[in-house]
Parts: sequence; C-alpha cells; structure tokens
Amino acid sequence: MPAVRSVPAVTSSLRTWPCVISSRYSRSSRRRRLQPPDRLLWSWLARHWPGWRSAIIVVQPDTVVRWHRTAWRRYWTRKSGSPVGRPRIALEVRDLIQRMAHEDPRWAGIRIQGELRKLGYHVSVRSVRRYRRVVRRRPPSQSWRTFLRNHALHIWAADFLTVQTISFHTRYIFFFITYDRRRLVHLNVTARPTAEWLSRQLIATTPYSPQHNYLIRDGDACYGGSFIPRAAKLGMQTVLTPVHAPEANAIAERLVGTLRRDCLDHVIIFNERHLLRLLAEYVAHYNAARPHRSLGLDAPNGPIARAAPPPLSWIVARSVFGGLEYEYEWMAA
Repeated sequence: MPAVRSVPAVTSSLRTWPCVISSRYSRSSRRRRLQPPDRLLWSWLARHWPGWRSAIIVVQPDTVVRWHRTAWRRYWTRKSGSPVGRPRIALEVRDLIQRMAHEDPRWAGIRIQGELRKLGYHVSVRSVRRYRRVVRRRPPSQSWRTFLRNHALHIWAADFLTVQTISFHTRYIFFFITYDRRRLVHLNVTARPTAEWLSRQLIATTPYSPQHNYLIRDGDACYGGSFIPRAAKLGMQTVLTPVHAPEANAIAERLVGTLRRDCLDHVIIFNERHLLRLLAEYVAHYNAARPHRSLGLDAPNGPIARAAPPPLSWIVARSVFGGLEYEYEWMAA
C-alpha cells in the first residue's frame, strides 16, 4: 500500500535532520583541549577566587598590546618623577595672553610678546602662540562701537520734539547734541519751524564747536531750502536717516525721552517764555551735573568732582525745576 511504503521514507528523513543541523551550526575551528596544568590552574582559581567569572573580558589581541604600551609609558613617567615637556607658565600670564588676544585680535605672537616684556614678563613666542586662543576665523575687524567712538567727535545730531501749552498751542523744541559727550550745544523753541529759522539756529551754534563735520537728521521738510546749503558752507555735511528708523539717530531720540521723563511730563507749559526758562535750567543741569551711564557716570561738560568731604561738613541738596530733581554736594561748616 502507498501509505505503508511512505512511512520508512519519512522516518529516515526525520533521522537525518539532527545531522544536518549539527553540521550547519558546528564550530568552524577545532576546539582547544585543556591540558592538566590548565585544569589545575582553573581549579585553584575557582577555589580561592569565587568571583573569577566577573573578571573575564573578551578582547582583541591589539587591545592587549595597547594596554601594555600604556602601562609601559605610565610606569616610566611615574619612575622619572617629573612631567613630560616644558613647565607651564604662570596662570596670570596665560590669562593675560588670552586677554590681549581677545581685545586685540590683529596682534600676532611677537606683538603680544613685546607687550608682555614691557610689563616685566619674559615669555617666548612659542609659549605665546601656544596659549593664545584665536576665536575669530574671519579676518579681524574693529567693532561698530570702536568705529563710532573714533568718529564721534565729528558727529552732531539734530531733532525736534513737540510740547502743548495750556492754551492747546503746539511749540516745537529744536536742539543740537554731540555724539562724543552727549552735550546739548544748542536748544531753542518756535511756533513755526522753517528752513530760515533752522539756518539761524545753525549759525548761532557753530562758533562753539568748529571741529564737527557731520550732522545726522531725519527727513523733515523744514530741513530743505536754505538749511542744507548753509550747512555745506559751514563745512558740515548732513546725513539723512532712513524712513521709520529712529535707531539711526539713537542719541537724539534718547535725549527726547530724557527731556520728557525728567521735565516736560511733570509740568504744564503756559507759554513760550515759560518753556524757554524751564529748558534753560534743564540744559544747565543736564550738561554740568546729571550723571550719564554712557560717560561712566560723568557729566557731558566734564568729570563730576568726587573730592573727599572737608572736615566738619554735611551734605546739602539743591532743588532743580522746583523740586523735580536734586543736586547733592558737600557744605563746609
């Protein structure tokens, strides 16, 4: 019968499967046999070191060679008793080198070495180059702050601000301010700002500072007409700021805010004469006694006196603008 004849064939094929599987997954290399000395070693380790299995790590032969070379270097380093190479220079000198490299990125190693020698530090050029960290990868350039500081002596700024009187009339305050010391060189008030009136203000202001060359202004129509030719005759070039960009004339815009916060927002203006008297008092306080953060807490007209108090003296306060501001000074007995 076909069913009876197929049983031995199936049985024989099932018997051959373990042989095929064992031959497929058998080791590719011959297993090494342990010798009696090896068995004695592992038996001794198993008896005296119960945790021997945790120390077994499978590594490559190159790893063992690298461990040996590292141990060899450490051994001779420890045996010599001194670090390899030249001794490091003092920490303060290293910090000074990095500070010079950061503040003056155009300086090379020889220039920094010369500056250190002037300070009494004798360091080789190789040491300077070693500890000098160059952060910038692009060609070194001066910052905008440095550029503006070098040209601020020749820059003025001009601007308007408006004030409403008690009778609801508008008055225009026009001023000139310097960029180097934030000094108010001129300030005046008018009801109708025209180009002729601005030209007269320019003529009245220029004799006090003949070294200025540039005037930053906005695009107001009153700067047209005779103002720009008059400024050119006086050696002043007007620079027009972009539209809707008050940051381009930030010094003048800052003064407008200071005038309003310190004075104009706290008083009611009666007329033009009242406004001029108030502004004259404020200009004297602003230029001579008001500390400025951009000037290191000095005044625009010069450093504020910081003398030691005289003996038997006390501090007195002098009111400005009727008590809106105060100036403090020592009064001798």
